[in-house]
Order: sequence, then C-alpha cells, then structure tokens
Amino acid sequence: MKNMKLSFITLMAITGMLHAGGELYVVTPYETEDIQMAEEAYVEPMVEPVIEEVFAPEPVVVAPVHVPVPVTDVNPSGFYAGIGIAAARYNSNCSTTPIGCGPGQVDKTAGVMARVGYDFNQYIGLEARGIRTNWKSDGGKVKHAGIFVKPMIPVGDKSNIYGLVGVAKTTTQGSMQRTDAEALALGLGVEVDLSKDTPKEGRYGRDFDGKGNQEKGLGAFADYERMVVKSGSPDLDAVSVGVTYDF
Repeated sequence: MKNMKLSFITLMAITGMLHAGGELYVVTPYETEDIQMAEEAYVEPMVEPVIEEVFAPEPVVVAPVHVPVPVTDVNPSGFYAGIGIAAARYNSNCSTTPIGCGPGQVDKTAGVMARVGYDFNQYIGLEARGIRTNWKSDGGKVKHAGIFVKPMIPVGDKSNIYGLVGVAKTTTQGSMQRTDAEALALGLGVEVDLSKDTPKEGRYGRDFDGKGNQEKGLGAFADYERMVVKSGSPDLDAVSVGVTYDF
C-alpha cells in the first residue's frame, strides 16, 4: 500500500511537470561519457604574465652656465717716432753765372733727420719730419721741416710702402745760390716691422693685422724726398734711412 502511494505521487509529479511545459529527458550512458570527455579535454587558456619593462632613468643634462667675461677694448696707439741719417744733394740749376751761382754746381751734404707721426689705420697717417745737414762738401747746409699726409699700402704682414705729400720750409746756406722757400714737398719710402706683432686679449677697433702700428716695437725705414717742388727752384733731394719705434 505504501509503495502504491509513492508511485502515485511520482506519477502526479511527472504529470505536473508535463502540464507546466517542462520536458523530460532520459540521460543515456553514452551521453554521460561524452560530457565527461569534453570536460577532461577542456583546457583553461593560459594567461600570459604581464611583464613590466624597467627603463633606466634618462640622464639629466645640466647645461653649462655661461658667465660673461668682460671684453676689454684694445685701442692700440698709432703714434710712432723715428730717427736716422740723411744725405742731401743740392743742384743750383743756374742757367747763367751770377755771383754765387755757377751753372750746374752741385753740393752734397749729410746730417740727421727725425720724424714723428700717427697712423690712423694701415692706409693713412700723418707725419711731421725735419732734416738738418751739418757735414758739407762745398760749404752748404740744408734745413728742412714740414708736415705730410702719409698714404700707405701694406705689403705682407711686415712692411708697407708709403708716400709723403705736404708743405715744408727749406733753407740753404753756403757759397752757392741761397734758398729760402715754403713750398710743396713730396716723398716715397718703405717701412719694415722688426718686432713680432701678436694680438692682445680684447676687442680691436678693427681686425688685428699687425699693420698700422697696432703693436709696440721697433721698425726700420728708408725714403726719398724732394724737399722743394717749385718752378725755377734748385733741386733739393734727400735720402734718409733710420729706425722707428711704435708706441
């Protein structure tokens, strides 16, 4: 009787499930084996570990601190002075024979000369110079002094050719025709730097080139001068050689 109640209850439960829309399946042994094999064949995907890259810190570049250095202006002195010996030639150029003037008479004398000047740059300067002869061959003495514009042309780093254009006063003494003139005077010469020019630390008013008396030192010179350039005047010529010092 008890088994019959249990069977009846079971039957009623199945009937209720069917009325409720449920489906009743019978699991066969081979289906159970397929599920088990599928579960065994399933392999969980491997999760790759996340590796964090370690970077070395970038080097810190420290820019050098620029400390301005005071720049000194270099203003080289253009002054110079020189001294030397001079040989003068005096040709009377007389066409007649008045007293004290013989045709073609020539007097040669020698003495000293001095020069001082200022070179504004390597191309132009200003110079004052004088000549005085003391040794005479025919009783004549020459005194000459003038101021000149001095154009220059540099030749290499050690020398320059210069000209002289100015006004000078020239007098002569002796038994020959006397001269006392204020007239144009012209000259041409060459200067050679005997010192070693090296630029100083600083800023020059123009690029350092070793010319135009940018540095102190000794030099040598030689020049020719026509002391009187005037129509009808005697020929008065002088050749001078000497040394200079650039301040």
